[in-house]
Amino acid sequence: MRFIRRSTRPPVLAATAVAAAAVTALAALAPAVAPAGAATVPGAASRHGHGHGHGRRHGLRPLPAPSPLSPFAPGVSGQGHWQPAGRTVAGQTAVYETTLVPPGGGTAAGIAWMDTHLLAARLYSGSQSPGGGPYTYTAPIEPAQARTLVAAFNGGFKMPVAGGGYYTEGRAVVPLRKGAASLVIDRNGDVALGAWGSEVKMSSKVSSVRQNLTLLVDHGRPTPLASTPNWLAWGATCGVSSCNGPGVEHQWRSGVGVTASGALVYVSGPGLAPLQLAELLARAGAQRAMQLDINPDWTVLATYDPPPGSPAAPANGSSLVADSVQGPAIFFAAWWARDFVTMSAR
Repeated sequence: MRFIRRSTRPPVLAATAVAAAAVTALAALAPAVAPAGAATVPGAASRHGHGHGHGRRHGLRPLPAPSPLSPFAPGVSGQGHWQPAGRTVAGQTAVYETTLVPPGGGTAAGIAWMDTHLLAARLYSGSQSPGGGPYTYTAPIEPAQARTLVAAFNGGFKMPVAGGGYYTEGRAVVPLRKGAASLVIDRNGDVALGAWGSEVKMSSKVSSVRQNLTLLVDHGRPTPLASTPNWLAWGATCGVSSCNGPGVEHQWRSGVGVTASGALVYVSGPGLAPLQLAELLARAGAQRAMQLDINPDWTVLATYDPPPGSPAAPANGSSLVADSVQGPAIFFAAWWARDFVTMSAR
């Protein structure tokens, strides 16, 4: 069952920080940057009827719909069965959602599958993450972009603790680091993900690069670091009820990955250890994946299903995870100071 949750209040928990061990492990990685162009996003459609998008959306060939996922542990109704979410693009479902309980866990995490043949990505930048603005694309999402918006999800850590860099709008806000896990968006809104300098590299087509720590999944399997006993290598967490005390390993986490077909998969949920997040991403089909932000205030994916001819808005949005602190309204809030990624109709 899917729920709608909206939030307009600022976060109350402290910001994410990465443990010193993680920063030390990544400090030896060398910077590598080069010029790139600007991103563009094409037109829109609607689940309730015909959209009003640009001509480019006609003739789009969607990716094959995702197959059901096998639960790690049976007994929870609905696990692994995909449901359409958000408005359609050229009459086709562009986002599917499901849930899975992670191995050893007791609470289901949300999983979203996004069709990159139908959707174009764009990185939005914040005054706190990455800082160093102003930016053309920043919260709130403007009406022109809301016309084609289908989904949006959170970015990564604040840059001082991200163990990587940030490139957008033609400049390196923070120098990119060789080997860092990197979400790369090109001028057409196409997405790639991998280790910087080997699996993904700079080119004249690159519009944005968001780095965060190292890969959590590679070659379709959790990386060795995903199962490290030093879970603080994946970021300092809040405690069970606040960020004023010791953190806990099993906390809200989010991550994103790319499947063999090129689809984008996103996972978020409470009570997740790094290895559990990696296992969920791999089960969802990710060949390579990276952790994004963690802790309750910072993890959110929302989809939007407005009536025909209407733009996306908080009122027609729905959260992937019903209990997430933030909801569909957050990306339309002028005070939201974190980076995020939008997925819009081509």
